[in-house]
Amino acid sequence: MTASPAPAGDWLFGLLSPLWQLVIGLLVLVTMAVSMLKLLRRGPSRMGGAMLLIGGALVGLAVVSYLVDQI
Repeated sequence: MTASPAPAGDWLFGLLSPLWQLVIGLLVLVTMAVSMLKLLRRGPSRMGGAMLLIGGALVGLAVVSYLVDQI
């Protein structure tokens, strides 16, 4: 028995997958930049808590990304 050939759309998905990852990454960076600008305009009184929140979000995103990649 031979394996059935892969559907014709798989090559297209393989090419577009890195593109979508790049687009999502760029959107995350833009969102972070906008939020940091708003935070800097508010002043130093809110910087500590916001930096902890952003750092926690980045660590959480990295952990989820690693776990999803391992599946």
